[in-house]
Amino acid sequence: MKTLLMKTVVLLLIFSSCKKQDETKLETDLASATEINKAPEGLKLMKQNCYACHSVTTKSHDEIIAPPMIAVKKRYLMQYNSKEDFVNAIVAYSSDPKAENALMIGAVNKFNPMPKQNFKENDLKKIASYIYDNQIEAPKWFQNHFQQNHGNGQGMGNGNKKAN
Repeated sequence: MKTLLMKTVVLLLIFSSCKKQDETKLETDLASATEINKAPEGLKLMKQNCYACHSVTTKSHDEIIAPPMIAVKKRYLMQYNSKEDFVNAIVAYSSDPKAENALMIGAVNKFNPMPKQNFKENDLKKIASYIYDNQIEAPKWFQNHFQQNHGNGQGMGNGNKKAN
């Protein structure tokens, strides 16, 4: 009888422990999902559509396949003072990325124009607005690279054309 009682107690402890772990995991998963849902739509769209090429997780400038979004923001802010002009310029280039329309000539020379994507204009506006309005995550190496190569804030001098 004692053995049966002990086995029952042990089984109850095991099951209650498993249930507690499952509940904790479920609570953690729900919290993560809630945080993702709270993120601004422009940020979510940028992560889904831009970070595959404009990565913030690269270990060095030599690993990148496109300039990080912080570099895009810095360059476009040098050319466009208003949010409306900034957003329109990002949308225009992203909708029809041709070398002759590029503001970031050095990046185009290194990486070529970005491939044509099938973005919705409204999504591009949300992404560009988010970039303009918020601090953008940068790769760890970016600040040193920027200071070494663009310390005067003017880039390499290859893309300082005026917007039409």
